[in-house]
Amino acid sequence: MQNKYKGALIVALSSIVLGVSTAQAFEGDPQRGRVKAETCLGCHAIPSYTNTYPTYHVPKVGGQNEAYLISALIAYRSGTRVHETMQGNAEALSDQDIADIAAFFSSAGSQ
Repeated sequence: MQNKYKGALIVALSSIVLGVSTAQAFEGDPQRGRVKAETCLGCHAIPSYTNTYPTYHVPKVGGQNEAYLISALIAYRSGTRVHETMQGNAEALSDQDIADIAAFFSSAGSQ
């Protein structure tokens, strides 16, 4: 299995084992997601996807697989995926928020 898929599989299985809700049960709305994703765009829509300080690569999420985005946000929210900024943002998201944001980014092409 390719490395890029192992992480997603681990996150998905962890969510199931831990009993974390899956936002996939909610139908995401890309228009609502666009509004909810304003904070996300501050990092994930900047040129070259590189943060200024400290300098690090910020993943491009426009056009990303919707199920992957959902599982990643759920993992950040639950703390099974660690990144202080992402955890802080994801903690405030409901399952519907996550579904909407994932629908927006997955439909946004290579933003």
